[in-house]
Amino acid sequence: MLSFRASLALLLSAVLCAAPAFATPTHKKASSSHTRHSSKSTKASAKSRHKKLHGQQGIDTARATEIQQALIREHYMTGEPTGQWDSTTMAAMQKYQADQGWQTKLMPDSRAIKKLGLGPDYSNAINASGSSFNGPKPATDIPAAQASGFASASGVNR
Repeated sequence: MLSFRASLALLLSAVLCAAPAFATPTHKKASSSHTRHSSKSTKASAKSRHKKLHGQQGIDTARATEIQQALIREHYMTGEPTGQWDSTTMAAMQKYQADQGWQTKLMPDSRAIKKLGLGPDYSNAINASGSSFNGPKPATDIPAAQASGFASASGVNR
């Protein structure tokens, strides 16, 4: 049994010593038939073809009109809504967001949209009628058996 362990240890140490010799990288020379183009226009056009745009790229005309109406209502803009996300609208939105202490980037902040009353509308959702959007039921509407269960669970005697 001792000779087996010794043989195993010797084999393991030999493998560990030999592993770095096999792990050295080898470099291949480039073939002379391969030509390399270093034209900047080729690289620039390749990058522009593969560049993928992320996020919202612009604001829809109908949405811009809604935002402008809200900014007019809040006295950050004057005149009539045009539906165009122009410099006047961007300046008004930046001023509104700055007055709230939020970022003033060119795209509207979600908090600003919600505060202007333009956030998501969940009134037609499937579970809207029994959700937390409605006020709590009055205590008189709780069945007696349920009320007594609450009282016994809380330790309150009626």
